[in-house]
Amino acid sequence: MQNFWILAEASAAGTPAASAPAATATETPAASTPPAAPVKEVAPQPLNDTGATTTTTTTSTQAPGSHAPAPGQEKTAPAGSGILQIVFIIVIFAVMYFMFIRGPKKQQQQQQEMIRSLQKNDRVRTVGGIIGTVIDVKDEYITLKIDETNNTKIRVVPGAISKNLAPDTKD
Repeated sequence: MQNFWILAEASAAGTPAASAPAATATETPAASTPPAAPVKEVAPQPLNDTGATTTTTTTSTQAPGSHAPAPGQEKTAPAGSGILQIVFIIVIFAVMYFMFIRGPKKQQQQQQEMIRSLQKNDRVRTVGGIIGTVIDVKDEYITLKIDETNNTKIRVVPGAISKNLAPDTKD
């Protein structure tokens, strides 16, 4: 820590860091104030003629290549940008809610209502594409007659019914 103060004072004074006297563990740093600009320490350099490593420091408050703004011309964000970002995020969440949550729930409710309204002799199509006539409706399964000539029947779960082809139109 003591070497750091000596190197910083040496570079602020314009003298090379290698010519600054080495501080010992018992010495205290000079009674001067620390430099006004932040000090950035750079990696140690190769050995010099005396065999000691030299460390250089830079006192820079800006990134290399950037220009200092004129006094009173600091960069500021537009006044309404924070509010616009919050509104934008809320709109995105609202759209996602209606697309991914509300839409599928509404379709699922319509599907369950259609299954509850099935009656005997309704023509239905299953999710596998089988078209048949409802014979019996139970909670666990629905019996469909798929061939009139051979009297072929199958049982399917209610979720397998995709569409009622002959809905009752009672007006």
